[in-house]
Amino acid sequence: MTATTLLAKVKARQAVVAVIGLGYVGLPLAVEKAKAGFSVVGVERNPERVAMVNRGENYIGDVVPDDLAAVVRAGKLRATQDFSVVADVDVVTICVPTPLDRNKQPDTSYIEYVVEQSLPYLHRGQLIVLESTTYPGTTEEIIQRQVEARGLVVGRDFFLAFSPERVDPGNQRYKTKNTPKVVGGVTKDCTRIAAALYEQVLEGEVFQVSSPRVAEMTKILENTFRIVNISLVNELAQLCERMGIDIWEVIEAAKTKPFGFMPFYPGPGLGGHCIPLDPFYLSWKAKEYDFSTRFIELAGQVNDDMPHHVVERSMILLNDAGKSVRKAKVLVLGVAYKRDIDDTRESPSLKVISLLCHLGADVVYHDPYVPSVTVDGTEYASRPLDEKLLRGCDLALILTDHSNVDYGLVVRGAPLVFDTRNATRSVRAPHVKRLGVGE
Repeated sequence: MTATTLLAKVKARQAVVAVIGLGYVGLPLAVEKAKAGFSVVGVERNPERVAMVNRGENYIGDVVPDDLAAVVRAGKLRATQDFSVVADVDVVTICVPTPLDRNKQPDTSYIEYVVEQSLPYLHRGQLIVLESTTYPGTTEEIIQRQVEARGLVVGRDFFLAFSPERVDPGNQRYKTKNTPKVVGGVTKDCTRIAAALYEQVLEGEVFQVSSPRVAEMTKILENTFRIVNISLVNELAQLCERMGIDIWEVIEAAKTKPFGFMPFYPGPGLGGHCIPLDPFYLSWKAKEYDFSTRFIELAGQVNDDMPHHVVERSMILLNDAGKSVRKAKVLVLGVAYKRDIDDTRESPSLKVISLLCHLGADVVYHDPYVPSVTVDGTEYASRPLDEKLLRGCDLALILTDHSNVDYGLVVRGAPLVFDTRNATRSVRAPHVKRLGVGE
């Protein structure tokens, strides 16, 4: 199939699409492509997810359950564990994790595995799009190299592009459907075909860039911008505590400036699948060019230290109340990495719980979105939030500010409250302490 033929097939929405990886990125994308009229097959290693998709049952918060059920009933979406379906598709979209190892070096093994499993079934005339966030050069250095080793030539026999995912779990305004997309292909035809695919599916504008490396760097820049600014405000929060200044009041005042300022807020650390990880892909890659990304390294250090700061201040607050952290009953409020979602990936709450337990604290938690969580091999179950639970704790530690938690009840019932998210902003009481607020 030539570029012209594939492009026409994509624009007519007659192309068959494989989405490999049906997680937080892949499933919403698969559903939107199916809603747009494409025939979609999802390839997923987890058999439970495969079965749920084929039953039309949703497991991702950003997917509308009725949308998933409708496209499955219509025969537009199905799931399988079998990579052989790649032989029957026109487009392959890769949406698999790209974690860091314990030394903060990129782990591209999921991408490499997908390509290796797909290779026997790839054929001429296919478009391959990588969506997994990674370091600049991944698309060409891993995917292009592996596919061309089979004798296929990019831009002639197959088409290859990178289009970074921009998923923000829990965002009520921007979803997969209406978030602008960036696309960069290895050749102009690659870019043109990949852009056409997303233009058929999304309401958001599709921006074409000159190469996969530019698109890959775009995503890294977006998240590096966030980690640097969050680390700045976390550092200022610690300084404000010492200076007797309220960092939250400072931010609200700074927000009144209509230009040159964007508000970021402190917290117990960074979580999620992107911001704590993505900038370090670039930091690792920069070493190949004999370059040190000092801002990224420093930002990572500041944010990595925040759970320790939260625990240290919790110890001081308990001590001031005549309590030792050892054997203290600490109620953690929120283990998801941000409000109103069930995602605990890289959540700073888990690190705080781990640190408290190592100090001998008796930790329990409440999270309306996360019924259970495992920390250091120990499984915890969410406790119902009531007066008995609050009266029985020595410290209520607010780590995630879910909007459906009764913080008035928390303030009334707990003998000591440490709020790292400003959820108790309207309360002025001696037993309520806030991160970034000096005594």
